[in-house]
Amino acid sequence: MDGFIEAVLGLILGAITMYWVYSFFRKRQNRETTERQSTVLLERIKSVCKLISVEGDFAEIYKYENRRERFLSLVSSTKKALIVINAKAHIGYDLQQIELRADAANKKIILANFPQPQVLSIEPNLEFYDIQNGLFNAFKPNDLTALNQEAIQHIREKIPKSGLMDTARREALEAVLLMSKLVETIGWKLDYSALELRESERQSLESGTI
Repeated sequence: MDGFIEAVLGLILGAITMYWVYSFFRKRQNRETTERQSTVLLERIKSVCKLISVEGDFAEIYKYENRRERFLSLVSSTKKALIVINAKAHIGYDLQQIELRADAANKKIILANFPQPQVLSIEPNLEFYDIQNGLFNAFKPNDLTALNQEAIQHIREKIPKSGLMDTARREALEAVLLMSKLVETIGWKLDYSALELRESERQSLESGTI
């Protein structure tokens, strides 16, 4: 009888041990799967962010004038030119400022920071018209470098009123919405509550329309 009881107890203890081992490895597997999911999601989201870019074309007529004085300002000489600036401006984001982290326990991807749009580059192309050289103040080859810098600054000052920054913000919101839908495909959720959004932008995201 004692042998029978010992055998039963052995079976019970063995079953408990097997169940504990099974539960341990199941939880470990689930945790590893969840961690892999979060890693894959983060990589996919970063790839989505790289698509964000806004391009604008500018055509401006710029009147350049440079005056040089000599002989105690008694004599002056002026060089002039009419310059057509055709420039391409790229507006985008510093992706290194994006802060993403995974909350595997709650199956959430937390978007803690999304940078503001900024001017990434301006590529000017200058065409000169009506060039007038002064008596002792003529155009020189190194003037082109200075004029290129002036053209870039001139276009940079035009960008805030061009609407490109607002377009870039809309592109960013579309990217966040795409991130959210991507995360939802495997039952996770994108938490963007830390972002500073206008009320209209937040409503657009929540409704799924930009």
